[in-house]
Amino acid sequence: MAELSPTEGAPDAPRRRDWRRIAIRTLIGIVAAIVLAWLILFVTKGRFLKGTFERIASSQSGRTVRVAGDFQFYFNPIDLKFLAEGLSVSNPAWAGGGNLFEAKKLDSSTATLTFLFGRRRVNWLELDGARADLHWDAARKRNTWTFGDPNKSGKKLDLPVVRSGIFRDTQIRYRDPQFLLDGTFDLDTTISEGTQFASAIRATGRGTVRGRPFRLTGQLQSPNATIRGGQNQLTARIEVARSVAIVAGTLPGPTQLDGSNLAVRLRGANLADVFAVLGIVTPDTRTYRLTGRMTKDGPDWKFTRLKGVFGDSDLAGSLTVTQREPRLLLTADLTSRRLDIVDMSAFVGYDLERIEAQGAAGAIVREGGAPRLLPDARLNVEALRNFDAKVRYKVGNVRARSLPVSNVDLTLDLNDRLLKLSPLTFAMARGNVASDIVIDARRRPAVTDYDIRLSPTPMGRLLAGWGVEEAGTTGTVKARVQLTGTGDTVHDSLAASNGRIAIILPAGSFWTRNVQLSELDLGTFAQKMFEGKLKEPVRINCGLIGFTVRQGVAAADPILIDTQKNVMLGRGGFSFRNESIDLAVRADSKKFSLFAGQSPVGIGGYFAAPRYSVLSPELLGRAGAGLGLATVVTPLAGVLAFVDPGDAKGAACGPVLAGATARAQRTTKGEARDDVGRGTTAKAEDGRSNKGERKEQRKKFLGIF
Repeated sequence: MAELSPTEGAPDAPRRRDWRRIAIRTLIGIVAAIVLAWLILFVTKGRFLKGTFERIASSQSGRTVRVAGDFQFYFNPIDLKFLAEGLSVSNPAWAGGGNLFEAKKLDSSTATLTFLFGRRRVNWLELDGARADLHWDAARKRNTWTFGDPNKSGKKLDLPVVRSGIFRDTQIRYRDPQFLLDGTFDLDTTISEGTQFASAIRATGRGTVRGRPFRLTGQLQSPNATIRGGQNQLTARIEVARSVAIVAGTLPGPTQLDGSNLAVRLRGANLADVFAVLGIVTPDTRTYRLTGRMTKDGPDWKFTRLKGVFGDSDLAGSLTVTQREPRLLLTADLTSRRLDIVDMSAFVGYDLERIEAQGAAGAIVREGGAPRLLPDARLNVEALRNFDAKVRYKVGNVRARSLPVSNVDLTLDLNDRLLKLSPLTFAMARGNVASDIVIDARRRPAVTDYDIRLSPTPMGRLLAGWGVEEAGTTGTVKARVQLTGTGDTVHDSLAASNGRIAIILPAGSFWTRNVQLSELDLGTFAQKMFEGKLKEPVRINCGLIGFTVRQGVAAADPILIDTQKNVMLGRGGFSFRNESIDLAVRADSKKFSLFAGQSPVGIGGYFAAPRYSVLSPELLGRAGAGLGLATVVTPLAGVLAFVDPGDAKGAACGPVLAGATARAQRTTKGEARDDVGRGTTAKAEDGRSNKGERKEQRKKFLGIF
């Protein structure tokens, strides 16, 4: 390669040196200009920029900005120093006049770099005689603190981070139609010494939130919070909706909640009142006490290490309220080691105060002279528009008489008025109940799907509270309820429901002291009584208690229980509309029996007040006929009125165990059954029995002579 001569490329060197000199001189000029500008601003305090500030601020904000007194704007030495006396910023025209903000004095020191990049960190803020009017319009589309085009959507209130400051005679009013909040907050006079607070910043507040009055008192103690930063000790007491909250802990800055570390103590008459302040609907509770930790992380308000009681039940866990559009989100993971049945009553729609005062009797109300048991609390659909929820709730044991329930596990999901309780599981008498309940409140009125499943459960344990002997009862029961109804209460949705209910009894034994009475086989009953063998298990081959539900009226479809000695059959049904019951069950013997009262056991009345008639009018009538025969013919002939020929047809257990309808049932010989009805009741449209039809139906069913 040819080498360059010493003179080649020489003209480029002077050019490079010239460019370097130009760059250096330019840089020096810029630095000098900045230093000069800084010096001019520092010496003059930037007072000559007052008019310029008013014009630019007014133009950019679309408001009238005025400074009546002294004005300063300069670097001190690096932070931006801003002081304005008699500062006022007007409200937008739609707000009806007045000022968004005004102050006798505003003095601040702001970090320059964070200010330039929009982070707005204020190292020092002094306010004297300040008034702020912060509110949304009625449609919650615009607000007074969003500047520029008055028709554009308002932004959320985002206060600057204030590291430390002094507030004298400062008042803030805040109004929000979404939360129905109208509050006024006052900051008391505070004295400082040097760069430290000599006394606390005391605050009081008052107003209403969702129609409930509230009061707030608190103080921010920050003796070590200098302009270099530090932690601020906060204590506050908030009273709202029969509840009191005590908050204590630290804030990174007087107006900075993110990163806070606060201990919270809550107590009151009803925990639902606290959630109602946020527009979140929860079941009512009895008197409660809770403790926990609270912090704010961006849009999330987090409550952790919650622990306490409500009523006679305990509660622990965590929950988070997320501020988001268009609805709040409630996320919770809660547990109760023990849940009292009274505390649970509001969860299913009963009046908690009535239950607490009257016990189980409080669940019963009278309507038109008849008792009613099904809950009638109305679903608050409008409140469901305000929030979504994802909740997991576990319960160790439910404290209840004659209701052996434990290990409750509920997953709740609410998304834009679609509420799912799925899955909802619990253990009952060594069996398991699994259910999926979906309430679609997007449709009006709400549509509810019920799917409740009971896995095989020992009958002795399940029915122990009703006189069934657990020892010796080996039979089990499984069941499924599938209904779809329309209505905004449990009562209304069931009263309009359609679907099926099936309770299946696989093979096993059933033992109770009065089982022979229920079968009304008087000859066997007398024999067992004299031999001292009354308590003897009844062998069940298979059984089905099935109902088809149409528009809230349930018809037996079928009731068929095949035992070792008898076939039990049932007719009739019940109504979710008026909660009436009209059922008759009889036992037909498979073998000849000399004394057999072939009359049914009647179940009538209402859900809340059922009536059982073991000795029915038909049985008494038959007894009368027997007495007549004995008088006219011979005493031996009187026995004929109680003779059961023992011609009951055994049931094929396949359709029974499959939960099939009456039309699908068969005898052991494979023949279609003609004694189990067709899954209908003799009911009028209002759910009451038609006397003529009922009489004819019962006559055919009983086979009276």
